[in-house]
Amino acid sequence: MTVLIDPARWPAHGTVFSHLVSETSLEELHRFAAAAGISRRAFDGDHYDVPVERYRELVALGAEEVSGAELVRRLVASGLRIPAAQRPGKLDKILVQRFNRLFPGTSPLEREPVVADLLTRWSEPHRHYHDRSHLLAVLKSIDVLARHGEDCGRWTRSVKLAAWFHDAVYRGDPQQPAGQDEEDSAVLAEHTLAELGVPDPEIEQTARLVRMTATHDPDPQDRAAAVLSDADLEVLGRNRGDYARYLAAVREDFAHVPDADFATGRAAVVLSLLEQRPLYRTAAGARLWERPARRNLSAELHPTARHWTRPGL
Repeated sequence: MTVLIDPARWPAHGTVFSHLVSETSLEELHRFAAAAGISRRAFDGDHYDVPVERYRELVALGAEEVSGAELVRRLVASGLRIPAAQRPGKLDKILVQRFNRLFPGTSPLEREPVVADLLTRWSEPHRHYHDRSHLLAVLKSIDVLARHGEDCGRWTRSVKLAAWFHDAVYRGDPQQPAGQDEEDSAVLAEHTLAELGVPDPEIEQTARLVRMTATHDPDPQDRAAAVLSDADLEVLGRNRGDYARYLAAVREDFAHVPDADFATGRAAVVLSLLEQRPLYRTAAGARLWERPARRNLSAELHPTARHWTRPGL
């Protein structure tokens, strides 16, 4: 077991708190916390906050005592650490700044209601993977691809706007027709961008790109769609810890689906992704993410993988 605890030095609610983490997996951390009777309400993305009076008990149960600096170092090395920029308070500020840069000529009175509505949508309580962190990750991945030479030319803004809208409508309902969320998100983009005065060709391109995310199968010559598709799938090529967090969040998105049904549906998704050759349609995306993505996806299908169980169970 590799559950770590640091000294109780963090003040809140009239006491001081320790951080409890795992450097192996969130599943291990949740199992340890559940066995110790720690509420999931104490979980904050990559750690549990535990009051000082629980410290000795948790050490006796097997948590390894480390300094605060050592805990952070080992959590970062595991890939399970959530960067400060991805925590809610920072996220909103960063995302608003990014949205505003797409509309330098519009007034705050025009932009603010739109970005507020979008952030509200991306913050809906049923979202665990398809949330603001995912939105920022897609936007950052578009930038990464651009730095590696993937140029969308006149459609650069449309690609970024499509990232903002591609999961703006997300119900996570397995009973609705395939692609319905993407279609509704595209329609939302068409209406919203028209109100902001975006030129018709950009609106049409943005909506088309949003609809493409239903299949992630862009035409080989469609550079803008290739960039958006690769940026949306970047998560598949992350390190072990980030990928484990992604799987746990996806399972939470479908927590209402029984384990057996989720396993069947998820296996079909994984197989369909593995059958795409290449999975990433830009040269940079393939170079950066293809090999680790295939390794991660293949590991999900291994008979001993623990990816089908609901996090915390």
